[in-house]
Amino acid sequence: MARDGKAAIDQVTRQAPDVLVLDVMLPHVDGLNVCREIRKTRNLPILMLSARGDDLDKIVGLEMGADDYMTKPFNPKELVARVRAMFRRLKMAPDDAEVIVRRGLRIEVAGQRVELEGSPLALTPLEFSLLRALAGNAGNAMTRQDLLNRVWGPDFFGDERTVDVHIRHLRAKLQEVNPGPSYITSVWGVGYKFEA
Repeated sequence: MARDGKAAIDQVTRQAPDVLVLDVMLPHVDGLNVCREIRKTRNLPILMLSARGDDLDKIVGLEMGADDYMTKPFNPKELVARVRAMFRRLKMAPDDAEVIVRRGLRIEVAGQRVELEGSPLALTPLEFSLLRALAGNAGNAMTRQDLLNRVWGPDFFGDERTVDVHIRHLRAKLQEVNPGPSYITSVWGVGYKFEA
C-alpha cells in the first residue's frame, strides 16, 4: 500500500502487481497522473476510487487509462467483486493456438500480443479483450451490453459509456499506426463492429 502518488509509482515499478486499486486524491502526485504514468510502461488492470461521482470525472478517469471507476462511499463487497471480475478477465483461458488475423491486424490470444501492419500495439488488458471480441466477430454489430458481458463480465456494475471510452482509446491506437482505414465503426442505435 502506498500513501502518496510518488510511492505508488515506485511500488508498481518494483513489485509488479497484478491489479491496482488507485485513489484519485493522493498527495504529491494525484491518482490520475499516477495512472497516466503507469500506463506508459505497464498493462495491469487499474480500478480508480474517487469521491467525485460526476459522469465527467468518471470519463476523465477512464480516459487517463483506468479500466474501471468506483465512487465513494462504496460497498466493500462490490469493490471485491469488481477486482475479481478483473482477475477473471485476465485469467480466462484462451485457446493457446488462437490467432485472429484481419486487415493487417494480428491478434495472438495466448501471448496477449497485437500487431498492426507488423508494428506492435501496446494495449491495456481491456483494450485487448475489446479488440479480440470485435475482430473475432468481424462484420457483425455488437451491442454495448454484449461487449460489457464479454469483456467486463456479467458482474460489471458500471455504465455502458465505459465501452465508448475504451473504444475511443482503441481506435486512437489503431489510427496512430495506420491512419487510413477505420477498423471499428459505430453502428447507430446498436453499438460497434469491426469492419471485415
